[in-house]
Amino acid sequence: MIGKLKGLIDSYGEDFVILDVGGVGYQVHCSARTLQALPSPGGAAVLSIETYVREDQIKLFGFKSDTEREWFRLLQTVQGVGAKVALAVLGTLPLAELANAIALRDKAAVSRTPGVGPKVAERIVTELKDKAPAFANVDPALVNLSGAIDDRRAPRPVTDAISALVNLGYGQPQAAAAIASASRSAGEQAETVQLIRLGLKELAK
Repeated sequence: MIGKLKGLIDSYGEDFVILDVGGVGYQVHCSARTLQALPSPGGAAVLSIETYVREDQIKLFGFKSDTEREWFRLLQTVQGVGAKVALAVLGTLPLAELANAIALRDKAAVSRTPGVGPKVAERIVTELKDKAPAFANVDPALVNLSGAIDDRRAPRPVTDAISALVNLGYGQPQAAAAIASASRSAGEQAETVQLIRLGLKELAK
C-alpha cells in the first residue's frame, strides 16, 4: 500500500498530477486546492497518498498533508459522499473553514461545493459534528451554543440577537460567534438589545 510519494512534477491533468518518482510516473488525483499549491513541472513535491485498489484499477489520491488525507477519509464516512465529492469539498473549503463549518453546523458553507446539495451538506454537518471539533479552532462554548440554537433550546434573547445580526448581513456562524461572546460577558439575563450592541462590538474588532 502506497502511503507517500516524493518526486518531481511531470505534468498536470484536469484533476490529477503525474508525479515522477525515480523514472516511474504516478497518476495522482488531487483536490483543486492541492493542485494549485503544487509547483510547476520539474519542481519537487511530496504527497500523502490514499490508495484505492479495485478489481479493474488502482487509483491514487494525493494530499499536501496527512491531515488533509484524514479529512478525505472522514468525509467518505458520510452517506452519499464518495471520493469525488470528498475531493470537491476539500477543493472548495480550507481545512480550518471546513472544520469550523461542521462544528457550527453551517451547512450553507459546505453546500458552496459544486455537486453538493442541501441534503448532502446537511448529512456532512450532522454526521461529522462530533468529530470536527477536534480539528476546529472553535470555542467549545460556541459549538454548544450553536447546537442549542439548532435545537431551538437557546434563550429567546440570544436567538433574536443572532437573527438581528443575520438580517444586518452577517453570516450565521459569525453572528452566532459574536452573540456567544456577548452572552458570556453580559450574563444569562442579558436582553436582546444589549446582546446586539455587544455582538456588533465583537464583529467590529
